[in-house]
Amino acid sequence: MTRIGILSDTHAYWDERYAQYFKDCDEVWHAGDIGSLEVADKLEALPVTFRAVYGNIDSYDIRLRYPEVRRFTVEGVDVLLKHIGGYPGKYDASVRGTLFAQPPKLFVCGHSHILRVKYDPTLQMLHINPGAAGVYGIQAVRTLIRCCIDGTDISNLEVIELGNKRQ
Repeated sequence: MTRIGILSDTHAYWDERYAQYFKDCDEVWHAGDIGSLEVADKLEALPVTFRAVYGNIDSYDIRLRYPEVRRFTVEGVDVLLKHIGGYPGKYDASVRGTLFAQPPKLFVCGHSHILRVKYDPTLQMLHINPGAAGVYGIQAVRTLIRCCIDGTDISNLEVIELGNKRQ
């Protein structure tokens, strides 16, 4: 079993609780808008496998370090990670062709700052947007997600609320 921590839209904000909540994870994934190399460095320093993509606000330095789209396999789960992705029934044009041609089992994106977990029965794919972990944006509450991958099963999905944008 692989324990996963997922976050997005930190917008250069570091919260020590990221490390606390991800301490038992095997991997941490950031779905873009990291915002600063300092935040990226702190996430990379965690004793886990770190995977990330850049988002629309990310600088040239972050874009050199991370790709726009990352596809990988954890245990038996095909994962697609991209910052701007949309939602089931309204996928962004930049990823729609990929999703319909070769749907992953798990699609993780950010950008909207709105926490959403939804199964897409058309593509037989779980969609996760972890909301926003930083203090910038429209979200009322900052959030993270943890889950487990065991073989081909995605389970134990947990939403972690970090408080409102000023906490």
